[in-house]
Amino acid sequence: MVNFTMFSTGTYVRALVHTCMKKVLTVVLVSIVFVVGFHKPAIAVGKRSYFHSIEFSHSNITEFKKWTSLFTRVNDEMARAKNINCAKNISILCRYNEMAAFLDTLRGESHHEQLTAVNNYMNRKSYIPDAENWGVSDYWATPAEFLTRSGDCEDYAIAKFFALKYLGWNADSFRLVIVKDLMKGEGHAILVVFDEGVSWILDSQIKTVDKTTMIDVYEPVYSINETSWWNHKVVTIITD
Repeated sequence: MVNFTMFSTGTYVRALVHTCMKKVLTVVLVSIVFVVGFHKPAIAVGKRSYFHSIEFSHSNITEFKKWTSLFTRVNDEMARAKNINCAKNISILCRYNEMAAFLDTLRGESHHEQLTAVNNYMNRKSYIPDAENWGVSDYWATPAEFLTRSGDCEDYAIAKFFALKYLGWNADSFRLVIVKDLMKGEGHAILVVFDEGVSWILDSQIKTVDKTTMIDVYEPVYSINETSWWNHKVVTIITD
């Protein structure tokens, strides 16, 4: 269930009750801003997006604390991993070296072959709810943590995100997307990738990498990358 409360200032308070593969994940994102000082907020202009939605872009991601802190954690882990002799060390940071060795074999392959390989590599991990894995209701794991201890839906998507980042994909070409699974009535997290005018879905629940136009069971709530985030409004019909 997703609740939005919009104040006159234009500030959103979003409470997302996110049930991810049988577990309840509550994410509260407070003060997601597109406030324009003391002036009347400009009318947001949306653009056609995936899963029968219109998206509205915002540049301020500072209120997404779990997401922004994740980059700091991953960068720190990757920097420390470079100084570890993994032949003599069992540190979880060695997972980055293993992932990098695998990803390096994909260089020169087509984009779709890279997406398929990354999706398969991460999807081989077992699904484990955060409460069981970490003892808390909601934990966003780094790729090293995920590859060591497995994880839940957003952890698969996060690991795929950083894999594409390592492979040098354009930072604007992929996003973490929070959706509602209409078949299960649950929240879910996936990765959506844009390549040559086509949007593709990398999903822990789907073995193949498919076009988003082939998937009709997801309703997007919001999506985010390194610099921006988008809220989505689902529409029944979009006309030119």
